[in-house]
Amino acid sequence: MVSAGDFRNGVTFEMDGNVLQIIEFQHVKPGKGAAFVRAKVRNVITGSVVERTFNPSDKFPTAFVERKDMEYSYNDGDLYYFMDPESYELIPIGKSELSDNFKFVKENMVCKILSYKGNVFGVEPPNFVELQVTKTDPGFKGDTATNTTKPATLETGAEVKVPLFIDEGEMIQIDTRTGEYMGRA
Repeated sequence: MVSAGDFRNGVTFEMDGNVLQIIEFQHVKPGKGAAFVRAKVRNVITGSVVERTFNPSDKFPTAFVERKDMEYSYNDGDLYYFMDPESYELIPIGKSELSDNFKFVKENMVCKILSYKGNVFGVEPPNFVELQVTKTDPGFKGDTATNTTKPATLETGAEVKVPLFIDEGEMIQIDTRTGEYMGRA
C-alpha cells in the first residue's frame, strides 16, 4: 500500500480498476483548510494523463509493473517482434503499444517491455542510441556558428536536427527521450 502523502515521481498504484503512474506531484498546504496532494497521473494502460487531488491519508494498493529487457527483431506490418533473450521466444507487439520515440530503434537493439499482469502496454527504447546519418545537406568550411542546425535523416528513417558540421555517413548519438542530437559517436 502507498499513501498519497508518500507519492514520488514514477510510483505506480491501482485506483478504481486502473493502473496509474505519478508524473508530477505537489504537496499543497493552504493557509485555510486541510493539506492535499495535487498530482499529474498517467494511466499506464491507455496513456491518458489527468491532474487529480488526493487527501494525504488516502491509501492505494501498489501496482507492480514488470520491466523486461527484450531484443527487437523485426516488424511485419503493424506487428513488431521482440525476442526474449532467455527463452528465445518471439513476442509480437502491436504498433499501438509503441511510443513515439520508437522511431530511433533499429533491429537487434535491446528495449524494455512494460507489462502489468501479463498484458504488455508499452515499450521503452534505450535512453541513448548511436545511429548513422543517411541524408543531410553538406556542411561547408567555416560553418561554425553556434546553435545553428540542419535536418538530417537517420538510418531508421527518423529525422533530427544536427549541427552544420555533421556529414552523411557519420555516426551520431541521440537521446531518445527528447529526440535531440547529443554528439558524435
